[in-house]
Amino acid sequence: MFALLPKYSGGTSDMRKRLVQIFGFLISTIGWVLVLCTLAMDYWRITQLGGQGGSFVIKVLWYWSNLWKDCSTDSTSVSNCKDFPTFWSVTPFIHGVRGLLMCGLIFGFVGAVLCFVGMECTYIGGTNKTKDKLLLAGAVFHFAGGVSDITAYSLYTSRIIRTNFGTVVPGVLQYDVGVPIFLGLVGSFFIILGAVLYAVTVFKVVCPESKVVYASHGGTYMAPRSRRRTLYTGSYKPSRRYGSYMGSGRSSSSRISSLSQTTQMKISERDAFV
Repeated sequence: MFALLPKYSGGTSDMRKRLVQIFGFLISTIGWVLVLCTLAMDYWRITQLGGQGGSFVIKVLWYWSNLWKDCSTDSTSVSNCKDFPTFWSVTPFIHGVRGLLMCGLIFGFVGAVLCFVGMECTYIGGTNKTKDKLLLAGAVFHFAGGVSDITAYSLYTSRIIRTNFGTVVPGVLQYDVGVPIFLGLVGSFFIILGAVLYAVTVFKVVCPESKVVYASHGGTYMAPRSRRRTLYTGSYKPSRRYGSYMGSGRSSSSRISSLSQTTQMKISERDAFV
């Protein structure tokens, strides 16, 4: 029972570090799941035709799209969908959005595995220094995945905005931004927030600040290593100006004691003659 106490005796700082890492893992995982769900959700863009008042029967038709098909749904909830054609005949910006989301999901999965292994509350991954490096690498993967996801949603949104506010072409529908894009943006910000929380807990450990240490009474002045570089290493030698006072290498205490003995001897001889 008492043998386990030293492992948890790091104080509140270690407990705070573990809590921040656990919170970062949860929030980044939630964000990754949100992005994954939006990849298969409908209504990425939507527009409405009809639905005007003035009659007892309101007829309305919704046109909506996602990354895989275009659909239309009427007021009776009957949907007619058309899947996108072969891979090489899809609109280029759809290819871009798909690729960026896939890259973001892959980066997020790798980052989640690295962060899980590198967290301090897990007992896998090696020494503490190795776990901190793994956690920092996972944070970098999470950050790259979050940026890739945000870029994908921004690309899709910019296409909708240019269509709405550009030149009006007859027969071209003007779509609005759908719910999946907002969920994806929230998930992307969650991923980036989790990466920042990871990096805050291990940045000072992986990249420590350089400190200068002066060694006194040792005859040597050395600076500690800072990021695998030695600032200065040398030996301290006394100046020759004070060489006459150093004697033959004896310590100052021995010289003082010999001086006092000589003085007492001279005084005693003088008193003897008197």
